[in-house]
Amino acid sequence: MPAQKPYEKSFVLSLYERMVLIREFEERVKFLFLEGAMPGTIHQCQGQEATATGVCSSLNPDDWITSTFRGHGHALAKGLTARELMDELFGARTGCCKGKGGSMHVGNMKKGMVPGIAIVAGGIPLAAGMALAFKMRGSRQVVACFFGDGAVAEGAFHEGVNMAALWKLPVLFVCENNLYGASTHVSKVMKDTCISRRASYYGCNGQTVDGNDVLVVYEAARQAVADCRSGLGPVLLELLTYRRTGHSRRDTCAYQPKEERDDWFSRDPLDRFAAVLIQRGDISQADLDQIKSGVEQHINEAVEMAKQAPLAGPEELLQDVFAPLSYSNERSR
Repeated sequence: MPAQKPYEKSFVLSLYERMVLIREFEERVKFLFLEGAMPGTIHQCQGQEATATGVCSSLNPDDWITSTFRGHGHALAKGLTARELMDELFGARTGCCKGKGGSMHVGNMKKGMVPGIAIVAGGIPLAAGMALAFKMRGSRQVVACFFGDGAVAEGAFHEGVNMAALWKLPVLFVCENNLYGASTHVSKVMKDTCISRRASYYGCNGQTVDGNDVLVVYEAARQAVADCRSGLGPVLLELLTYRRTGHSRRDTCAYQPKEERDDWFSRDPLDRFAAVLIQRGDISQADLDQIKSGVEQHINEAVEMAKQAPLAGPEELLQDVFAPLSYSNERSR
């Protein structure tokens, strides 16, 4: 008997396509770095596609997100294109940050994503400040703040969450708990490894869910966003997930036990969601194969265009650093 279909076919296929886009983008970037074709460094998110896709799908177009140095998936989930992201990674002036941010600082202010903040936990107080601005303006916007389990040990986490709870700010704190802060297991840095339980310390709601199930993430984020938007204050959402790649490009993941990797790899978010979609009865394997083929072609085109895109020049170094003169004059009146 086919599984029930509580979601529109077009919606679940869009979730799957976004997840495939993130996975295929990251895989292509990995090999581009190994080939020496791309400058800089990378921190990738293979295995965490459901967290970014599920959360960002619960947001409105005018809602915002803050990200980290592992932000490619967040960017693609928030609506940045593979082209502007790939251009940025190649250092092109046509990139989302004009070639000045690189892999660790991707974002697009016009699309509601603050360029990634590489300082661990650095986006948390920023998100609280953005949410305060939304509340003071009387808008119904929400900001979703992504960070890893390692950020919980930083003072900025406690300060940002405490302020947001105290003033009932519309911010969704999203902890992508992939069990490791760099190479250190979460159990070695905190006695209570249930991160969402910390929400009660500050008087706000918290929840831990399966971060490798995109529909579970979507439902949890949708409810949390609704609570934030209605003035109930912040929510701390802990998403249990696992990265299939190292902390950075030189990390071989030797610290991850084989049994642990095998267990988490058996719960791969793309494979699990594909199985759910096939069980619906109105989606076939051919539909999923077509999506993957289209994504691969799209990424191939983005790579070729990025290789030919004009690089940012030294004359652009000081551009976009200071506020425009007109803005300064207005502030001085």
